[in-house]
Amino acid sequence: MRRNRAELRKITPDPRYNSEVIAKFVNNVMERGKKSLATSIVYNAFAIIEERTKRPGIEVFEEALKNATPLVEVKPRRVGGATYQIPMEIGAARRQALAMRWLIANSRKRSGRDMAARLAGELMDAARNEGATIKKREDTHKMAEANQAFAHFRY
Repeated sequence: MRRNRAELRKITPDPRYNSEVIAKFVNNVMERGKKSLATSIVYNAFAIIEERTKRPGIEVFEEALKNATPLVEVKPRRVGGATYQIPMEIGAARRQALAMRWLIANSRKRSGRDMAARLAGELMDAARNEGATIKKREDTHKMAEANQAFAHFRY
């Protein structure tokens, strides 16, 4: 039997845009508790985006997050000695968390000078529906599609 679900903590919105989503994103970018550095990286990335696209950085960010968000994923499930990859719908909170995680991970892998420039590049790519993050989402959807035959094992 499983225990109680952890209660969700209330997150304080970020000071510049008053957005909880951006505050979460900053927290995901943060490493070793250096929040001011993470905040400056995100805001600098938005500045670079505004400079290059002539659109508000937050607008491009929201577009990128929307495009990077997966709808289904596969979860392994053991049935009679065999492990099947079962496609499952994802809840809203996990969708957002995965999209953020993929955007940040892929911007860290990019080549470039500073993190702000790499993050800006990845966000702009994702907003245009291209780049590594979008490929990751497409691969996840393809995996779920390919394993549709095992959907009846869903729990």
